[in-house]
Amino acid sequence: MISIQQADFDLAAEYQALRADAPSIGAIVTFTGLVRDFNLVESTPENTSVQGLFLEHYPGMTEKSLAAIIETAKTRWSIINTRVVHRIGAMHPGDQIVFVGVNSAHRGDAFAACEFIMDYLKTQAPFWKKELTEEGERWVESRDTDQQAAERWKTD
Repeated sequence: MISIQQADFDLAAEYQALRADAPSIGAIVTFTGLVRDFNLVESTPENTSVQGLFLEHYPGMTEKSLAAIIETAKTRWSIINTRVVHRIGAMHPGDQIVFVGVNSAHRGDAFAACEFIMDYLKTQAPFWKKELTEEGERWVESRDTDQQAAERWKTD
């Protein structure tokens, strides 16, 4: 299940949806990303205060990109089900922004697939993030650390 939405999501409901595949599952791994009140800009040595965030996406293309990421995960690991919820629009520090959940018969597959999906979501999915800071608004550029995290999953 993939959902791109403005509304907040219910963490317990997302978890229960993954649990519905029991008893054929032995593990559920989830990740929930939150809006931080700071951002470390790689080109500067200090954190920048963030008062808000605005996310945009490319409708249709974003869902297709996420579906491809999930399908790749399913070919690499033995997973049964996935759930990805990503919010768009205006958000504030502390708000939930993304949920990735994976269930599997074994924890190793669930952990790896969840981390893979999140790493590729950060680098491959067409989302654009604008931060509201004390200095004004600015578009957030991709981070080298996100690219490095995704690179480790590449195989020859």
